[in-house]
Amino acid sequence: MSNPMIPQGTLNRLRGSANFVANPQLNVTAPYLGKAGITLALDGDSVVYIPTMSGAVTSPEPYMMITCVVNILKTQNLADVFKKQLELNAVIGDFVVTPDASTLSTYYINNASIKSVKELTFNGEDAGMAITLSGYYQINSALWNV
Repeated sequence: MSNPMIPQGTLNRLRGSANFVANPQLNVTAPYLGKAGITLALDGDSVVYIPTMSGAVTSPEPYMMITCVVNILKTQNLADVFKKQLELNAVIGDFVVTPDASTLSTYYINNASIKSVKELTFNGEDAGMAITLSGYYQINSALWNV
């Protein structure tokens, strides 16, 4: 029987961040975030299966599209910085997402853009501004070793 007393670890809710390589004015750290923080979704498949007569051939993908949502506070100047960036040029370049667990390495996102801003509520009861970012995450790096 394996050891049931393995330490479960600790999350640091202040560690999560998004840092923009070419646009550091957009950097998002804990003091700029609402309770929802930052979410990152890797969209699509890492490997495509091509059917054959008797099975399937694998075809690994070199990247996956991503969706990242930064839930910033519209009560701070950073919200207007993102708004003005969207108005000027929604293409924002590479950025790095740091997770809330120190055991998980960072995610380097390529060729990102501001995809959308979720519905804003102006009733004085919601301080959030959820900004959706898109880009791609490189995977299956062994494919380059041809």
